[in-house]
Amino acid sequence: MAGRPKIFNEEQIIAKAGEIFWKIGYEAASTEELLKAMGIGKGSFYLSFKGGKKELFEKALERHALHLVLDLKKNLAESLDPIGDLRKFFFGLAEAEEEEKLKGCFIANTLAEMSTRDKTLKEVAAKLLSELQETFSMGINCAQRRGSAKHLDAELVGKLLLNLWNGISLSRRLYTNGELREIISVNLQVLD
Repeated sequence: MAGRPKIFNEEQIIAKAGEIFWKIGYEAASTEELLKAMGIGKGSFYLSFKGGKKELFEKALERHALHLVLDLKKNLAESLDPIGDLRKFFFGLAEAEEEEKLKGCFIANTLAEMSTRDKTLKEVAAKLLSELQETFSMGINCAQRRGSAKHLDAELVGKLLLNLWNGISLSRRLYTNGELREIISVNLQVLD
């Protein structure tokens, strides 16, 4: 017996759950709150996510990171000005809506929340942040292939940009857009 067919789009319910996790974190998100946001019942939930809340969280985190990294990779690979596009990417953090600023970075939040609580989720978040770092380095490499940024160590600058990403994701909860632009501008002088 195959069971009842799914009557929901798994990608959509993972996205809805991801919004809850991103906003309040893994520990604070109750199963009831997740079910309400996803619009499904407990039976459907446990049928689809045999690992329960943890499996759903991991899928939501990976989905979020995949979209972030793939979009950035594609943009940088196709860009005629990868350094300029890296700058736009970071300045975009200062221009985000207030609600998004308050949420911070889903991946970095997970690393901070889960680093002492759950080894598996810590490792997943660390891996995803490493992929983002590699994407930043790839952007520097793309610029170098196009004849600019030859003086930069792509791997080191990728690490620096990841550090900036994590810092801004937290700091943007505190500062005005103008202050964030100034902080980002000073940090991005490394790309000059």
